[in-house]
Amino acid sequence: MTQETGGFAALELNPNIVAAVLATGYEEPSAIQHQSIPIILAGHDMIGQAQTGTGKTAAFALPILNKIDVSKREPQALILAPTRELALQVATAFETYAKQMPGVNVVAVYGGAPMGPQLRAIRNGAQIVVATPGRLCDHLRRDEKVLSTVQYLVLDEADEMLKLGFMDDLEVIFDAIPASRQTVLFSATLPSSIRSIAERHLREPKHVKIQSKTQTVTAIDQAHLMVHADQKIPAVLRLLEVEEFDALIAFVRTKQATLDLAAALEAKGYKAAALNGDIAQNQRERVIDSLKDGRLDIVVATDVAARGLDVPRITHVFNVDMPYDPESYVHRIGRTGRAGREGRALLLVTPRERRMLQVIERVTGQKVAEARLPNGQAVLDARIKKLTSSLAPLVAESEATHGDLLDRLTADLGCSPRALASALLRKATNGQALDLAAVEREQPLVPGVGAPRERTGERAERSDRGDRGDRERRAPMPLAEGRVRCRTALGARDGIAAKNLLGAILNEGGLARDAIGRIQVRDSFSLVELPEDGLERLLTKLKDTRVAGKQLKLRRYRED
Repeated sequence: MTQETGGFAALELNPNIVAAVLATGYEEPSAIQHQSIPIILAGHDMIGQAQTGTGKTAAFALPILNKIDVSKREPQALILAPTRELALQVATAFETYAKQMPGVNVVAVYGGAPMGPQLRAIRNGAQIVVATPGRLCDHLRRDEKVLSTVQYLVLDEADEMLKLGFMDDLEVIFDAIPASRQTVLFSATLPSSIRSIAERHLREPKHVKIQSKTQTVTAIDQAHLMVHADQKIPAVLRLLEVEEFDALIAFVRTKQATLDLAAALEAKGYKAAALNGDIAQNQRERVIDSLKDGRLDIVVATDVAARGLDVPRITHVFNVDMPYDPESYVHRIGRTGRAGREGRALLLVTPRERRMLQVIERVTGQKVAEARLPNGQAVLDARIKKLTSSLAPLVAESEATHGDLLDRLTADLGCSPRALASALLRKATNGQALDLAAVEREQPLVPGVGAPRERTGERAERSDRGDRGDRERRAPMPLAEGRVRCRTALGARDGIAAKNLLGAILNEGGLARDAIGRIQVRDSFSLVELPEDGLERLLTKLKDTRVAGKQLKLRRYRED
C-alpha cells in the first residue's frame, strides 16, 4: 500500500471510492472523516459536532456511497441541507466521489427550479437525494410514498435548518421515511432544539466532536477576486502582468488543470512548470530545484503534489481553484511568507463559491479582502514599468558603445533616430501592445468581474422557498441609449446559453440582429437588452416562446 492511498484505504472503503477521493486532491482523512466514517459504516446513528469546512461532507458521503446498492434503482439515501447552495454543493461532492461507481445517480431537490424534473429523477431511480426541507415537503404532498425506500438519512447543518424555520418540515419528512433507517446528524452547535430532535429520532447515537484549530499566518496579505469558472486563465494572465513577484505557486484541483495553466503561462513567456501526482519523484525534485535557483518562476500544482514544498523565494500564492476546506487553504498560503518574509495570497472565487469563502473567513478568523481585476491602464503602466527597468541599465553606456552604429543605421535606412528607436522597441517587445486602446482590445474586461456588488457585504443566502435573492451580487452593465433590460428565470442551470436566447428572440420576435443588445446568462436567470420602442408589443409576441423546452417568460427588469 502506497503512502498516498494508505489513509482512506485503511478506512475499509470501496477501492473505487478511494481512487475518486484521491483524484480530488485529498491525501489523508480529516479528523471528522477519520472518526465518523467507521461509525457510519458500522450502521450506528451518529451526532457529529463540527464546523462547515472541516471535511464533513466526505465524512458522510463516503460511507453512504459504500453502502449504496447500485442494483436497486430507488432512493436509498436522503441528505437534508438548509439552503439550495449547500444542497448543490453536497450533490456535486457525491457525484465526484461516485465517478468510478457506474450506476449511482444523484439528484438535487431545491426551490426555485421546476418540480417535475426533480420528481421524475427520484422516481427514475436516483439512489441519493440531496434536498432542502421545504421543497422536499412539496414533493411529499404530491407523492407521500416517494421516500418509502430510504435507508440512510443525513441532516447537514441541522442548526441552520432550525434557524430557517424548518422544524415542522423536518417532522413531516421523519414521518415519511422508514423508522428503521440509519440517521446521522451534523451541526456546528447543539442547542436544546437539536438535542430534542436527536432524542426523538436517533437510536443510541454515537457522538463525534471536532474543534477546528485552523489559524492563518497574519503576515500574509490575502485577497480574493470574483471570476467565472471559464475566465480563470485570462484572469491569472492579467494578474501576473501587475503583480511584482519573485516566485509563485498556483494551486489548482486537477492534474489536467496543472498542464493547461502551465501551457498557457509558457505560451506567454513565463518560466512555468506543472507539478501533479503523475510526475515522477526525480522530475518533481528537478522542478522544485529549478524554482529554488530561478530557472523557474511559476509552478502550477495540485494540493497533493505541493505537500512539503518549501521554497523561500516564493512571494505569491494564487489559489486558482477554491480549496476543498479551510485547512487546505491555510496549507496553500503557508507556502509564502516563510521565515518572517512578506507574502501575498490571491484567491479566485466563482459565484457558486462565495459560501466557501465565508467558511474560510469564519474558520480562520480573518477577512479575505476583495480586490479588483486590473484594468487596461494598470496593465499598460506595468508593461511600461518593466520595459523601463530593463532599459535603464543600458542607457548610460549605449551611446558610447553603439552611437556609431546608430548613425550608420539611420543613414542606411533613411530614417530619423526616433523612427529607428521605435522600430527597435517594437522588435524588443515582440509586438506586445503598449498603448491603452490596444491593451484593452487584447485583454477585454471580463463581464461581471470587479463590478461593484448590489449589496456589498450582504450574504447571498437563498431560501429554498423560491428564487428571491437569486440575483448574483454584481451590478448589471450600463445600458445603451434606447434599450431596456429584460429578465427571464431561465439560466445556466437550465442548460441555457446566450445563443439559445438570441435565436429564440430573433425567430419569434422578428427583430434584426443589431436590435438585441448584451445577453447575460447567470446561474438561475438571464438578462437581455431589448429596444425600448415597442417593448410591450415585443413581449406579447414572445409570450408563448419556449427555449430548451421551457417558457421564456421575458419581463422588464426593474433595477432597485
